[in-house]
Amino acid sequence: MSAEHPSAQRQEKESLVLRVVWMLVFALVWFVAEMILGAVVVIQLVYRIIYGAPSGSLIGFGDSLSQYFAQIGRFGTFQTEEKPWPFSDWPTSHAPEGEAPHDVPPAPHPVRDEEPKL
Repeated sequence: MSAEHPSAQRQEKESLVLRVVWMLVFALVWFVAEMILGAVVVIQLVYRIIYGAPSGSLIGFGDSLSQYFAQIGRFGTFQTEEKPWPFSDWPTSHAPEGEAPHDVPPAPHPVRDEEPKL
């Protein structure tokens, strides 16, 4: 029998129950994120076929979303007590290791100090 104080045992059980609730919430988030990642993969493939190179913004988002899956997995397997986004920062993407992304130059912006020409 444990020598722990009954209120400490109750608090530990409540903490575990709350963690289980968060784990269930993040399991649901995982399934939604899976669908988003699947869409990113398909869109990236189409983009690659059309432009001959992958989209840089999709590379970055796909990488950060993949790291988000890792955050959920680490929390769900008790590797860490830190809850994933939105309770912590969204993961930043790493530099791409595969193909160089398609470079889209920024659109020119009109000078805002000029009067409109009629």
